[in-house]
Amino acid sequence: MKINHRRCAAAAFEVVNTTSSRKCAAVVVLCAGLGVAAAGLGGCAGHGQYTTKHVADSQNKLSLLKSGTEWQMAQQQYLGGDFEKALKTVDRSIALNDKVAKSHVLRGRILIELSRLEQARASLLKAEEADPKSVDAQYFLGIIHERFSQPDLALERYAKAVELDSTNPQYLIAEAEMMVQLDRLDDAEQLLKEKRADFQFNAAVRQTLGHIESMRGNEEAGAQLYNEALLLAPDDLAIIEDLVRAQVGCRKFAEAEFNLRRLLNSETTKGRRDLRHLQARCLVAVDRPVEARTILIGLTTDAEGAHDTRSWIDLGNVACVLGDDARIQESASRLIAIAPDRFEGYFFKAVQLKQLGDQQAALKALETAVSLAGKNPEPLMFKGMIQQDLGLTEEARASYAAAMELDPANVTTQKLLSTVGDAEAVASDPDPGN
Repeated sequence: MKINHRRCAAAAFEVVNTTSSRKCAAVVVLCAGLGVAAAGLGGCAGHGQYTTKHVADSQNKLSLLKSGTEWQMAQQQYLGGDFEKALKTVDRSIALNDKVAKSHVLRGRILIELSRLEQARASLLKAEEADPKSVDAQYFLGIIHERFSQPDLALERYAKAVELDSTNPQYLIAEAEMMVQLDRLDDAEQLLKEKRADFQFNAAVRQTLGHIESMRGNEEAGAQLYNEALLLAPDDLAIIEDLVRAQVGCRKFAEAEFNLRRLLNSETTKGRRDLRHLQARCLVAVDRPVEARTILIGLTTDAEGAHDTRSWIDLGNVACVLGDDARIQESASRLIAIAPDRFEGYFFKAVQLKQLGDQQAALKALETAVSLAGKNPEPLMFKGMIQQDLGLTEEARASYAAAMELDPANVTTQKLLSTVGDAEAVASDPDPGN
């Protein structure tokens, strides 16, 4: 059957007309629904103001979290001594958040360990800018200025650290030590004594007060303060060493030698040559020269001993005390070779020649020793003794008098000079028995 398209169209028109009244409400509702849906779809196309802020806040919080994690990792690497890796890690932390003072402080501390002081200072100044009350920034800036040999600027930074945190003795000690370095001993003492009640159980405060007394030449008072500090920190090797030097200064050699043995038994200080030198000196002073010689032989025969002038001089002196001719000769030869501008080598040579009975050669060696000795009267004293043995009374008197001019308070020289007069009196007395 052939389809009549015009009839179909007319029929459709009629159906629409007859049903339009019933569907009008439905169409309106449908259009409204479509409008709402369209509006909803329009919202999915981009964030509103509130949603954008929420996303930004979330991203910031995530960056802060990552920055904190990187900082903690960098700190662990720093404490573990892996400074290069710690620097890279803290740089990542700062890249995520550059407003945190402690991140810049950590970077500065790492750079200090790497001896990159200019860069460290720049990081610490950024820390100060981020937080003017960052006490660590002030303290480590003080350390940098101290490394730069700028004690005045270091003192300013340490004082600022104390101002920001007066409860930490570390900052107080740093300020006081800078005052000591600037020779402001009274100011340093006053500062420490004002705070001493607050830190009565802090060994470093008493130790620093001991430094002040030692610098004033009050070794007895210094030793007392070091002893007090040692009671508070019995295993602190730095305090023990300060105590030893103060005890040597006030001639308490036995106590000093006891504490030196404690130092030399420690893994961290047992190889130090300066402490072994000091121990030998103490042993000689307490009349134990054989033990001192053993130490000095060790110091002169190890890898550094060939050019250790101080050890060879000490060995020569101990050998003279013990009458060890072989060691006297060895010391003389070695010192003349490595320190020809010092008098000791020629002095020991004169001792050796006198022992061999060659007095004239000994006097010749002493002439060289006297010319090199400066204000040391010992070569002149020895020269006078040999001249006196040879019966050269006037020459001996002149040598002793010259020695007295160099050291008027020297009791030994005074006694030697008096013996010249006694010898003359005996020689001039026709009847010594009367």
